[in-house]
Order: sequence, then C-alpha cells, then structure tokens
Amino acid sequence: MLRIEDTDRERSVPENVEQILDALRWLELDWDEGPLSQYARRERHRERIEELVDGGHAYPDPATADDVRSWKEAHGGAGYRGEPRDEPGAAIRLRAPDDGVTVVEDLIRGPVRFENRTQDDFVVARGDGTPLYNLAVAVDDADMGITDVVRGDDHLSNTPKQLLVLKALAAAPPRYAHLPLLHGPDGRKLSKRHGAASVQELRQQGYLPAAVRNYLALLGWGTEDDTTILDTDELIERFSIDRVGRSSAIFDQRKLRWLNGRFMRELPLDEYERRLVAYLRLDAETDAEAFLAAEPEQRRTACEIVQDKAQTLDEVWPLIRFLFAGPADDAAAWEKVMTPKARPALVDAVEALRAVDGFDPASIQAALSPIVERSGRAKAVYQPIRVAITGTTVSPGIFDSLAALGREESLVRIERALDRLG
Repeated sequence: MLRIEDTDRERSVPENVEQILDALRWLELDWDEGPLSQYARRERHRERIEELVDGGHAYPDPATADDVRSWKEAHGGAGYRGEPRDEPGAAIRLRAPDDGVTVVEDLIRGPVRFENRTQDDFVVARGDGTPLYNLAVAVDDADMGITDVVRGDDHLSNTPKQLLVLKALAAAPPRYAHLPLLHGPDGRKLSKRHGAASVQELRQQGYLPAAVRNYLALLGWGTEDDTTILDTDELIERFSIDRVGRSSAIFDQRKLRWLNGRFMRELPLDEYERRLVAYLRLDAETDAEAFLAAEPEQRRTACEIVQDKAQTLDEVWPLIRFLFAGPADDAAAWEKVMTPKARPALVDAVEALRAVDGFDPASIQAALSPIVERSGRAKAVYQPIRVAITGTTVSPGIFDSLAALGREESLVRIERALDRLG
C-alpha cells in the first residue's frame, strides 16, 4: 500500500509528493493500493480523537512547551502529566501509563522496552484540531489493516507512541521492523558529500533502475550464499527479514557503479540502445541530436562497441560522440599525442586502411599490426589514430572505433590530422 503521510502541510506540497511517485516509478517499484493521502482522511482522524477523549484516554490541555519543561523539572524528569482544561486553543494529549513498559517487538532488534513513566502525555492533535503524525499513522494502520511496517530506526522512538494510540483504540498493532540508517564509506550518516543524495540524482547520473534495486536490497541484507547479482524476482523469493543486520549499512557509490556496469554489460543490445536513447532525451544540455536522429541500427552499432566499457549511461555518449558529432576538441590530448613522431605512424595507417579488404575490426587489426611491429610500441601507433578520429585519448577499442566510423570517414579524419601536423 502506498500511503502519502502528508499531515505536515508545509512539507507535503504537490512537488514533493510527485518526487516520491516519480522515484518509485523510475525504480519500477509498483504498488497494489493507493496512493492514499493521509491528509484526505483528517475527518476520520478527528472522529477517533473524539472517541479517545470521550473514552478518557485523551484530554484537552493548553500547556505550552515551557509549561511542560517546568513540570518535568519539578518532577525529576518524569514524563509530563497534565490536567484536562478545555480552554480555547487547547491541544489534545493522549494519556501515557504511569508505570510499566511499552514493548516494541521489533523483527530486527528484538524486544525494545520503553519505560512509560518517562513518556509524556503526548499531543495527538493541535489546538486547531489538526491531527498529528503519530495519531494519524496509528489510525490509518488500524483502519487499513496494515500488517507490516518496515522503516528507518529514526522512527523507533515514535513506535511506542503509536502502540499506545492503538491500545487506546483497542486495535491490534502491525509487526514492526526498524532498519538501521545508511552510512557513507567514512562511517558517517549518509549525506550529499558521499555522492548522489536522491533517486533522481542516480537517474541523472545514468544508473539503471534494476541495478539500483539490486544494490539497495543488499544494503544490510544478504543471501545465505552471498550472491551479488540478483534480479527482482529472485530478491522477492529469497528475501527474509531475519537476515537483515542491526548495524548501519555502508552506501558506497563505487560499488554501485561496479554493479551497474555488470547490469549494463548484460543488457540485450536493443534494450541497451533503448535505455540510452531515453536517458539522452532527458538531458536538455546534451549535444546528442545527431545520435537521437540516427537510425536504430546505427545507434545499436555505436552502443555495441562501448557496452563492455561504460559503467553508467552518462559515460556512453562521450565515448561514442565521435561517431555522430565529429572529433572532440581536446587540446591537451592533441598536445600530448600528436607530436612530430606521430606522423610516420599516421601516414602508414592511411596506406594500410586504404588497402585493407573489408573494414571489420579483425581486418583492421591485421592491417595495422605490421605497423606496430615496425614501431615496437602499440601505443605509438594506436594513440595517434585514436586522437585523429575521436579527438581524445579515451575511446572504445581502436579497431571497433575505426570499423564503426567506416573507411571513408576514418581516412578523412586521419588525413585532416596529418594536414594539421604540417
């Protein structure tokens, strides 16, 4: 069930709600019921609040934060206990027990005990009648028949309050599991400094939803045989809450990139091309118009030569751009590679490529190998060719690159580089 817990109206603006839905859709995580707005159920929440007051489980109290602080200081830090005062603007507080414990039977942590004497009579509705989070969640869990709540352990302190609301309503509680929060590789709570801070940023950086699902599922959980690559059906079949760890899991974007690269290499070529097209169409700043306008077969040829090299979709276009938008203007690459020593290799390469039968990677390699043997260094031959046809020192394999570019265009670019060398 997808429930939007939007009782906080300042934070729950339509853009924020849409961001949640957008993230779930991109991750290809669907839901069976909803989305349901908690705010839309506010009249039902008010009904239950009236029941709590009428049943003596809750009471109106105009006490301020300062009043509560003073009371606690006077009572040795015990939980605040107020007196019913039905004055204008009075909030509604739920009565907490004076003794005993409230036990959260957590599926990950085991029983977690909270002493009732330290719990305040807590506010369940503001003075204007607006229901607060812990009341709304408990009412909705009961009304909607929620059986399992899995959430971050930053909510653990809320759970005894929700249990007290449910007990006052004579409703059975769901099962609870509180997950440790994610940390970065430095052991500190995950934040922007560790890389992407949202699902949307992972999408912008070219990750595949299947890889992100796989990686997130393995944070703090693992299979009995430590399998790393798992599709979603396998994750569903093999997941068990009892194998979730109690310690904070480490979100390491380098490991995510590695896993994403594995997923990208295993994509069928048609799917690879489709994913890349969809990704580039989302980027308003890309200069990939020629690629997007090309025939699918031509796009697939470009994708094929880079599939084993790129780890994310955002790495693909810079590697294949030379096929559609001309050589890059990389002055540092030219200065480093295109010295006078490069001229003989390029002259020989033109002659060999012009004469080779066919223009597939194997034929190109066979034609260029004698030049490498004479030079004694493959880099002295292949790097000048690479800079001549791509404009940079980083590209797919040189034989694949030449074959994808084609004989005519390859020769034009190498000869142009020779003219520039003078």
